[in-house]
Amino acid sequence: MNIVIIANFPNRLDGRRAKGRFMYLGEMLCKRGHQVELIVSDFDHGNSIHREPNTINQDAYKTRITLLHEPGYSKRISFQRLRSHYVWGKNVGKYLNTIKKPDVVYCAIPSMTVGVEAGKYCTHNNVRYIIDVQDLWPEGFMFSTRSKLLQKLILSTKCYIDKAYAAADAIVGVSETYVNRALKVNHKNPECLSVYLGNDGELFDKARESEHVDFRDGFLRIAYIGSMGYSYDIPCFLKALRKYKDAGCEPKIKFLCMGGGPLKDKFENISSELEVDCEFTGNLPYEQMVGIMCSCDMLANPIVHGAQQSITNKIGDYALSGLPVINTQENAEYRRLVEKYNVGINCRCENEEDVFEALKKLASDELLRKEMGHNMRKFGLEFFDRQNSYMNIVNLIENK
Repeated sequence: MNIVIIANFPNRLDGRRAKGRFMYLGEMLCKRGHQVELIVSDFDHGNSIHREPNTINQDAYKTRITLLHEPGYSKRISFQRLRSHYVWGKNVGKYLNTIKKPDVVYCAIPSMTVGVEAGKYCTHNNVRYIIDVQDLWPEGFMFSTRSKLLQKLILSTKCYIDKAYAAADAIVGVSETYVNRALKVNHKNPECLSVYLGNDGELFDKARESEHVDFRDGFLRIAYIGSMGYSYDIPCFLKALRKYKDAGCEPKIKFLCMGGGPLKDKFENISSELEVDCEFTGNLPYEQMVGIMCSCDMLANPIVHGAQQSITNKIGDYALSGLPVINTQENAEYRRLVEKYNVGINCRCENEEDVFEALKKLASDELLRKEMGHNMRKFGLEFFDRQNSYMNIVNLIENK
């Protein structure tokens, strides 16, 4: 089969970093004898710079990689970003009309324009169109900006993304929540599949061992990894830690926050004001982050009320860590998983008293931490190790 994969936000393409979902999937398909082309943006969204063709290590990947131009932007939430994605989507649409007709187009959503353009191409040329819903746009953006004007503009694009969802012949999503959102506007009776983002389990375990940290200071550690942005309720955990400290609870707990973002300085200031034991490392290399996280005792998943996150990247890392999680995320799908597999404690969203009680319960009961941690690791291997879970996507693409 001739397969085109379209993904706007790939990881670095220098061959020195863990492969993202679409590169990993492309290589799985190549190993099965398919011809695969991965179309990506020439704008590196993570570093806000444009990629040069000579920075891509083509020899490190089995998949052919094609860069298409995107103007780029400086602010994550901005008019400039909306325009940038619009132009890239149009460029993808034009490019598809210049190549040999593929058997399947597999398109990551977001961004929005590319989903519509790819859908138009596939409908016109009778090509099987599969979408992979990674995030809910525009809904997810509402918590990332305080500009009412920008919120209204972003929300007005909802009808546009609906066109991309409606065009799909099959729908894949990183959670059932996202698949169900697309299904609301798709009346083709498409085949649907929920496959979590997942991780390369082998790479994860190598990092766990090579970057292990031997903490010997008498503290238990609760770890958070990810963005320091508007959707993440770090202050709730900081206030709960203050309660824990004021109550004289033992053993002592240190909060370890790994990641960067627009509110990192604010969160650090709150930590200082509350005088709790908390360390903000900033962004770390993935392997180092994994090693430090797995050396801790518990995990924090703090999400603000109304946020649209479902089964995010960090959930996959958490699952393979073998550590219990304290969760405030409202998403019903993830809360069901936490309870069903007994991998942690669900707390009410933005409720520091609940988090305080969960901290006390886990900190004082080593056997409970081990039991939940064992369950978490088993859960992670079953649902978040890509070499197992991504075969479901491969089978869907091959129409088996």
